[in-house]
Amino acid sequence: MNSIIQQTADYVRSQCEHDSSGHDWWHIYRVWRNARAICERERANTFIVELAALLHDLDDWKLSEQGDGKPHRARAWLEDCDVDCVDIVCEIISHVSFKGAGVANTMESLEGLIVQDADRLDAIGAVGIGRAFAYGGHKHRQMHNPDIEPSSHTSFEAYKGSNSTTVNHFHEKLLLLKDRMNTTTARRIAEGRHSVMVQFLERFLTEWEGGDV
Repeated sequence: MNSIIQQTADYVRSQCEHDSSGHDWWHIYRVWRNARAICERERANTFIVELAALLHDLDDWKLSEQGDGKPHRARAWLEDCDVDCVDIVCEIISHVSFKGAGVANTMESLEGLIVQDADRLDAIGAVGIGRAFAYGGHKHRQMHNPDIEPSSHTSFEAYKGSNSTTVNHFHEKLLLLKDRMNTTTARRIAEGRHSVMVQFLERFLTEWEGGDV
């Protein structure tokens, strides 16, 4: 099993190490580490958690050519590895992403909840701030425009089609994640990371209005 995990890590790294959207190998690496740490406390299936964490962005709708969010490449890789958990790992990957403030979380397995927490932890805090602006630049989005209000997306289609500003993304997703963590471990970690984002936004908006002058 360890050899399959390492082979998977090497494969994923080869696929995304040059990404500049905030979904690069080091994002995967951090999610992998966080998922393993949470898994130790929650006593879930480590093999499934590690595979899902490593493969969770390989078919991300924001990045893949198909854009349908289905784990095509992940499934092909798992089938080549001849593991007996292809379906559950693919199920986790299909449901791990945030799909809008008004869209219910449909993740069911403990392993999936852990991977989802690990992914969400990397979307908040200091690293999350950096990733948000990296992705905004990658998508040619405005950094901030006070004339554009944040939206509460009630469907995945609305969320997927949004082209709002990066600062609005904090209100539409990132600031909501603290209260949407699934495990006790993730909720504890999220508290501190959430505070970092709140402080950053307060400072950002002060400087935006020339508050230091």
